[in-house]
Amino acid sequence: MFNNSSKILFIMIMIIGTLITVSSNSWLGAWMGLEINLLSFIPLLSDNNNSMSTEASLKYFLTQALASTVLLFSSILLMLKNNMNTEINESFTSMIIMSALLLKSGAAPFHFWFPNMMEGLTWINALILMTWQKIAPLMLISYLNIKNLLLISVILSDI
Repeated sequence: MFNNSSKILFIMIMIIGTLITVSSNSWLGAWMGLEINLLSFIPLLSDNNNSMSTEASLKYFLTQALASTVLLFSSILLMLKNNMNTEINESFTSMIIMSALLLKSGAAPFHFWFPNMMEGLTWINALILMTWQKIAPLMLISYLNIKNLLLISVILSDI
């Protein structure tokens, strides 16, 4: 469906989205980079003309859109807490951010969408999904200071 030049364009935009996320100074900038990353990976997923890749790209879009909405909501809550001195618990907001980033990266216990989606991908798309698409969420997780939820996720991933 795509020729080689459009694949290169979407891959370059995906790399730029990851760089925007990693080098961002705010959660809204990081969210914007994650969205650029998401929107550049979906055309690469639907490159094939089979129904499995179409189903996989739809599952990917829906779960990533849910995680992006939660991430945007929690970052707005965090900004409200910092700007208006409201009574919002910062650890609760950080836990919501962590949950959204774990959902975006497909880590346990939020990995319900990952195995079903992997069935419909080609090898190169599966490689991109399991490596490059995890760089930005994992870097953002490293910025958070919540060790309990991260430890639970690591233990559940190991099991």
